[in-house]
Amino acid sequence: MPRPLGELEDAVMTRVWQWNRPVTVREVLEDLQQERSIAYTTVMTVMDNLHQKGWVRREAEGRAYRYTAVSTRAAYSAALMNEAWQTSDNPAAALVAFFGMMSAEQREALRDAVRIVQPASEGESESAPAQPPAARPEGDAGAPPPEPGR
Repeated sequence: MPRPLGELEDAVMTRVWQWNRPVTVREVLEDLQQERSIAYTTVMTVMDNLHQKGWVRREAEGRAYRYTAVSTRAAYSAALMNEAWQTSDNPAAALVAFFGMMSAEQREALRDAVRIVQPASEGESESAPAQPPAARPEGDAGAPPPEPGR
Protein backbone atom coordinates (compact mmCIF):
# COMPACT_ATOMS: atom_id res chain seq x y z
CA MET A 1 0.00 0.00 0.00
CA PRO A 2 1.35 3.39 -0.91
CA ARG A 3 1.66 5.86 1.90
CA PRO A 4 -0.44 8.97 1.28
CA LEU A 5 1.29 11.68 -0.68
CA GLY A 6 2.33 14.83 1.15
CA GLU A 7 0.82 18.17 0.16
CA LEU A 8 3.61 19.18 -2.23
CA GLU A 9 3.98 15.64 -3.59
CA ASP A 10 0.25 15.65 -4.34
CA ALA A 11 0.47 19.05 -6.05
CA VAL A 12 3.27 17.75 -8.28
CA MET A 13 1.57 14.41 -9.01
CA THR A 14 -1.69 16.21 -9.80
CA ARG A 15 0.05 17.96 -12.66
CA VAL A 16 1.78 14.80 -13.87
CA TRP A 17 -1.55 12.95 -13.84
CA GLN A 18 -3.53 15.78 -15.45
CA TRP A 19 -1.04 16.42 -18.22
CA ASN A 20 -0.69 12.68 -18.90
CA ARG A 21 2.61 13.09 -20.73
CA PRO A 22 6.29 13.23 -19.82
CA VAL A 23 6.98 16.47 -17.91
CA THR A 24 10.05 18.38 -16.83
CA VAL A 25 10.81 19.95 -13.48
CA ARG A 26 10.69 23.37 -15.21
CA GLU A 27 7.13 22.78 -16.50
CA VAL A 28 5.89 21.71 -13.08
CA LEU A 29 7.72 24.61 -11.42
CA GLU A 30 6.18 27.20 -13.74
CA ASP A 31 2.69 25.84 -13.14
CA LEU A 32 3.16 25.66 -9.36
CA GLN A 33 4.48 29.23 -9.31
CA GLN A 34 1.06 30.45 -10.45
CA GLU A 35 -0.23 29.39 -7.02
CA ARG A 36 2.77 29.76 -4.69
CA SER A 37 6.34 30.90 -4.42
CA ILE A 38 8.55 27.85 -4.83
CA ALA A 39 12.15 27.19 -5.85
CA TYR A 40 13.31 25.06 -8.77
CA THR A 41 15.43 22.95 -6.42
CA THR A 42 12.41 22.22 -4.22
CA VAL A 43 10.39 20.89 -7.16
CA MET A 44 13.43 18.96 -8.41
CA THR A 45 13.86 17.33 -4.97
CA VAL A 46 10.16 16.42 -4.76
CA MET A 47 10.21 14.88 -8.23
CA ASP A 48 13.39 12.96 -7.40
CA ASN A 49 11.74 11.70 -4.20
CA LEU A 50 8.65 10.64 -6.19
CA HIS A 51 10.96 8.76 -8.54
CA GLN A 52 12.73 7.01 -5.66
CA LYS A 53 9.35 6.08 -4.14
CA GLY A 54 8.19 4.59 -7.45
CA TRP A 55 5.48 7.13 -8.29
CA VAL A 56 7.16 8.34 -11.48
CA ARG A 57 9.71 7.00 -13.92
CA ARG A 58 12.15 9.28 -15.63
CA GLU A 59 14.15 9.43 -18.82
CA ALA A 60 17.15 11.64 -19.39
CA GLU A 61 16.74 14.37 -21.97
CA GLY A 62 19.95 16.36 -22.28
CA ARG A 63 20.89 17.51 -18.79
CA ALA A 64 17.34 17.20 -17.47
CA TYR A 65 14.79 14.43 -16.95
CA ARG A 66 11.28 13.91 -18.23
CA TYR A 67 9.00 12.33 -15.64
CA THR A 68 5.97 10.11 -16.32
CA ALA A 69 3.43 8.74 -13.82
CA VAL A 70 3.74 5.02 -13.10
CA SER A 71 0.02 4.66 -12.32
CA THR A 72 -3.15 6.76 -12.43
CA ARG A 73 -4.71 8.96 -9.76
CA ALA A 74 -7.66 6.55 -9.79
CA ALA A 75 -5.35 3.63 -8.93
CA TYR A 76 -3.74 5.69 -6.16
CA SER A 77 -7.15 6.65 -4.72
CA ALA A 78 -8.35 3.05 -4.93
CA ALA A 79 -5.26 1.81 -3.08
CA LEU A 80 -5.83 4.36 -0.30
CA MET A 81 -9.50 3.40 0.02
CA ASN A 82 -8.64 -0.30 0.03
CA GLU A 83 -6.04 0.18 2.75
CA ALA A 84 -8.45 2.18 4.91
CA TRP A 85 -11.15 -0.45 4.44
CA GLN A 86 -8.82 -3.37 5.20
CA THR A 87 -7.58 -1.80 8.42
CA SER A 88 -11.12 -1.39 9.78
CA ASP A 89 -12.17 -3.76 12.55
CA ASN A 90 -15.68 -3.74 11.01
CA PRO A 91 -15.39 -3.39 7.21
CA ALA A 92 -19.16 -3.52 6.60
CA ALA A 93 -19.78 -0.70 9.08
CA ALA A 94 -16.94 1.31 7.53
CA LEU A 95 -18.53 0.93 4.09
CA VAL A 96 -21.96 1.94 5.37
CA ALA A 97 -20.45 5.03 7.03
CA PHE A 98 -18.50 5.83 3.86
CA PHE A 99 -21.60 5.47 1.68
CA GLY A 100 -23.46 7.75 4.11
CA MET A 101 -20.88 10.50 3.51
CA MET A 102 -21.32 10.39 -0.27
CA SER A 103 -23.12 13.03 -2.28
CA ALA A 104 -25.88 12.00 -4.67
CA GLU A 105 -23.40 12.27 -7.56
CA GLN A 106 -20.90 10.04 -5.77
CA ARG A 107 -23.59 7.44 -5.02
CA GLU A 108 -24.54 7.43 -8.71
CA ALA A 109 -20.87 6.95 -9.63
CA LEU A 110 -20.75 4.06 -7.16
CA ARG A 111 -23.82 2.48 -8.77
CA ASP A 112 -22.19 2.83 -12.19
CA ALA A 113 -18.96 1.26 -10.92
CA VAL A 114 -20.81 -1.67 -9.37
CA ARG A 115 -22.64 -2.25 -12.68
CA ILE A 116 -19.28 -2.42 -14.45
CA VAL A 117 -17.61 -4.71 -11.91
CA GLN A 118 -20.61 -6.92 -11.18
CA PRO A 119 -22.88 -7.37 -14.22
CA ALA A 120 -26.54 -8.09 -13.57
CA SER A 121 -27.23 -11.66 -12.46
CA GLU A 122 -29.55 -13.89 -14.44
CA GLY A 123 -33.13 -12.96 -13.70
CA GLU A 124 -32.27 -9.39 -12.63
CA SER A 125 -33.48 -6.58 -14.84
CA GLU A 126 -30.75 -4.76 -16.74
CA SER A 127 -32.38 -1.45 -15.76
CA ALA A 128 -32.61 -2.26 -12.05
CA PRO A 129 -30.13 -0.19 -10.08
CA ALA A 130 -27.22 -2.26 -8.83
CA GLN A 131 -26.63 -2.23 -5.10
CA PRO A 132 -23.29 -2.91 -3.51
CA PRO A 133 -23.36 -6.16 -1.50
CA ALA A 134 -23.05 -4.26 1.80
CA ALA A 135 -26.22 -2.30 1.01
CA ARG A 136 -28.43 -5.29 0.14
CA PRO A 137 -31.01 -6.28 2.72
CA GLU A 138 -30.30 -9.42 4.70
CA GLY A 139 -31.86 -12.45 3.10
CA ASP A 140 -31.49 -10.98 -0.39
CA ALA A 141 -31.08 -13.93 -2.72
CA GLY A 142 -28.50 -12.00 -4.72
CA ALA A 143 -26.31 -11.27 -1.71
CA PRO A 144 -23.16 -13.34 -1.37
CA PRO A 145 -22.96 -15.65 1.62
CA PRO A 146 -21.07 -14.22 4.61
CA GLU A 147 -17.40 -15.04 4.81
CA PRO A 148 -16.46 -17.66 7.40
CA GLY A 149 -15.49 -16.14 10.71
CA ARG A 150 -17.15 -12.76 10.03
